[in-house]
Formats: sequence, structure tokens, C-alpha cells
Amino acid sequence: MNILITGAAGFIGSHLCEALIGKHRVFGLDNFCDFYDPGIKWNNIKTLQKNDNFILFETDIRDEKRLGSIFSGNKFDLVIHLAAMAGVRPSIKNPKLYTEVNINGTVNLLEQCKKYGIKNFIFASSSSVYGNNKKIPFSEADPVDFPISPYASTKKVGELICHTHFHLYGMSVLCLRLFTVYGPRQRPDLAIYKFARLMLDEKAIPVYGDGTTQRDYTYVDDIIDGILKAIEFVQTGHHYEIFNLGESQTITLNRMIETLEKALGIKAKREFLSMQLGDVERTYADISKSKKMLGYDPQTDFGDGIAKFVEWIKCN
Repeated sequence: MNILITGAAGFIGSHLCEALIGKHRVFGLDNFCDFYDPGIKWNNIKTLQKNDNFILFETDIRDEKRLGSIFSGNKFDLVIHLAAMAGVRPSIKNPKLYTEVNINGTVNLLEQCKKYGIKNFIFASSSSVYGNNKKIPFSEADPVDFPISPYASTKKVGELICHTHFHLYGMSVLCLRLFTVYGPRQRPDLAIYKFARLMLDEKAIPVYGDGTTQRDYTYVDDIIDGILKAIEFVQTGHHYEIFNLGESQTITLNRMIETLEKALGIKAKREFLSMQLGDVERTYADISKSKKMLGYDPQTDFGDGIAKFVEWIKCN
């Protein structure tokens, strides 16, 4: 099978490419933007580039002409759309950019799929769409009408655009709501990576609020397993489904820091700051639908996952 993966050089994308490369021909697309050091992305795929089954396109999903050339010159059986401008706080500073990439870019990909008869599409959405949902855990059936950041809004719009193409053009589409993914190659702007690096450098970590906010941290291997199961499912018929991919347990910010302290053998210096705009109080995935329909079954204990992450960051 020929699979196009956007955002292929990123954290999740590079892991997914590696998981698929043994059985499929993988076409990776990434624009290597400077949201963080592009050298990190190039390093993520250095092993993949040695594999004849990996083909890389260095381009932007906003570039309709270049996308048209890529789709016309290759036959894809499946598109997995991971590329996005990420991050809640940066989206508040530059909502126009997030709209252009996350919404217009997604439309561009779906239109190419329509034009070239590609029937299977997987879209990486986010737990951010739930906002400050009062009902816990968060279920796919819950209303998601109150996002509290431009990033979250663009992800909800992406889901709606995907539904439109499912309805109008016979595409089979899955939207995967990912919950706070961590592990080796995590983006440097995310809390676990940022805190670990600051602690190793003997610097204070910024703690927004009193440390009681909660996240459903999900180890990257479990997310990749969920995506692989989604690949199998999307091909079984004409589907539009939304699935939560999380660990289905919550970890407070304080506990996350304590777990890092234990794994690193370093006591954190904490700088307490006010809560930031756009930050949700908690994320907590109900994964019963994903378990039933996909066979999704995350296995990684948070302490074990942090230990693996720390082992990696000490070498990088």
C-alpha cells in the first residue's frame, strides 16, 4: 500500500513512518518550518531517508500547485494528515496562520483526494476540541461547541470539513482526537521536554497555576498503535468516525513534575505563574469506543513512559 503522511518529520509522524515502512511504501510530506529547530525534524528522519521505501516531499500543505504535482505524479491508497501548526498559546498570538495551515491546508489535501479518487483519509484532531468540558471522561459523543483557543477551533473545523468530504464524495474518514502525547522526539516546546531540559540545566521550571491542572498523558507507542489500528479500520467500509486516543487516566501537573524528578534524580526548582489564556483545566479520554471498534488498548504506565523519555533526552 502507498501511504502519504503529512507532518512526517515531526514527533508523531516520524514514529508512524518507522512503524509502517516495513510493510508499505511511505511518502512523507513536511515543510520543515521554524516553529522549532528544523534540524530536529531532519534528525528524526535520518534513518528513514536511508530506506528505499521512504520518499520525502519537502513542501507546504498550503501550496496547492505543489500538492497538485505530488498527487498527480503518485498513486496513494491512504492519506494520514498529521501536519498542523500546533500549540494552544502560539495560536492565540497568530490565529491567522493557524487558520491558513490547519483549515486551508486540510481543505487542500481533501480536494486532492477528491480529484484523484483517494477514498481513505485519517485526520489527526486533538483533545483540545473538548475545551473545559465539565463531563468526564471526555466522550466522542460530547458537544464540542466551546473551544477556548484558535488551535482548538481549527481542529474542530478540520473534523467538520472531513465530514463534508465523507458525505459528498464517498470518502472513508477517521478523525483521531489525540490526548497529550509524550515520549522520545517530543517537541521541545511541550511541558515534559521543556521541564526535563530546564531541570538538567539546573534552571527553574514555569508552573502555571497551582499544579492541579490535569492531563491525560499518552505515550507515543500507544498512539502509534492506535493509528495502525485506525488504518486497518478505515479500509473496511464507508466510514466517518471520531475516536479518542488517550491513556484514559489523568495526571496532575504536580505529579508529572514529581515523576520527572524521580526519573532524572533532580529536584525541580519551581517558578509559579498565573494560568495562561487558552489552557484547559483537564483532559481525560473515554476510550471505550476506540477499544470496542478499533481494538485500541494502551499499555504504557506513566512512570515507565517518563523513564523511557528521560533515557532518550539524556542522549540527545
